[in-house]
Amino acid sequence: MSYAKIIGSGGYLPPRVVSNDELAAELATRQIETSDTWITERTGIRQRHIAEPGVTTSQLATEAARRALDDAGVNAEELDLIILATSTPDYIFPSTACLVQAKLGNKGAAAFDVQAVCSGFVYALATADAFIRAGRAKTALVIGAEVFSGILDWNDRSTCVLFGDGAGAVVLRAAEEPGILDAQLNADGSQMKILHAAGNVVGGQVTGDPFLRMDGQAVFKMAVTSLANSAQSVCERAGVALDEIDWFVPHQANVRIINFLGRKLGLAEEKVVVTVDKHANTSAASVPLALDAARRDGRIQPGQLVLMQGVGGGFTWGSVLARM
Repeated sequence: MSYAKIIGSGGYLPPRVVSNDELAAELATRQIETSDTWITERTGIRQRHIAEPGVTTSQLATEAARRALDDAGVNAEELDLIILATSTPDYIFPSTACLVQAKLGNKGAAAFDVQAVCSGFVYALATADAFIRAGRAKTALVIGAEVFSGILDWNDRSTCVLFGDGAGAVVLRAAEEPGILDAQLNADGSQMKILHAAGNVVGGQVTGDPFLRMDGQAVFKMAVTSLANSAQSVCERAGVALDEIDWFVPHQANVRIINFLGRKLGLAEEKVVVTVDKHANTSAASVPLALDAARRDGRIQPGQLVLMQGVGGGFTWGSVLARM
């Protein structure tokens, strides 16, 4: 039986950095009051990266993919599977994964998108793991990429301060020993209204509300409960105790959620990777960006046990437990 092992990672953030002070000044011109203190105390976010007009998800994804391939020492031609998680695709179709495939120069690999919002990367990673375990793929590229700035209502203070743009990627390869130990994916569609962007295009016209809308309190409660249960379940199935986890890489949405969840799981603060202060909530890109940052600065080492989790609109959530 083959197992999927993470052998490389990469991340990319657009060059433009918008600090809380700069964003507050921008919003003030719209008669919307906020401040660095207000944003930081409630979210832990200090800045976000915003893509310039015309920059697409596939462009960010391709940059992250190239860095992951370089880190893994893998040529794009070796890939036989490309999965891209996004809620902000370039087009209705073809998939953004196919666009990235073309930019990388790969031909022939299976390529498709996964839509699970902020859980997207975890969903995509679990899917790639299943392909490799089944012998359907040997070398896979998994990407989370978003240009969320394009679906934000910049007159809605409760959401526009929370999100940023970016992309993260990992390369997986079939191995004889387990890399990804277990994964668990869940959803509850009855909770779709607490986090959604319910617009559509019909007859060339936008119908419904195309902007992201969120019930923050409901999301907080759902997130901490569902993720705590998921972490315990995936560890039990893998025969791993929570205190054996070396690193916890959660979805980077809000530092309050991250800290509350870490305490609920009994994980020491120094075991939790936090990058939300640097790039805000990048949805499907947040977990791979955090993973890549912790690998590149030397915190996450080969052989260590890493728990990754995502939670987002749908309502979706999931966990992946991996030996690096």
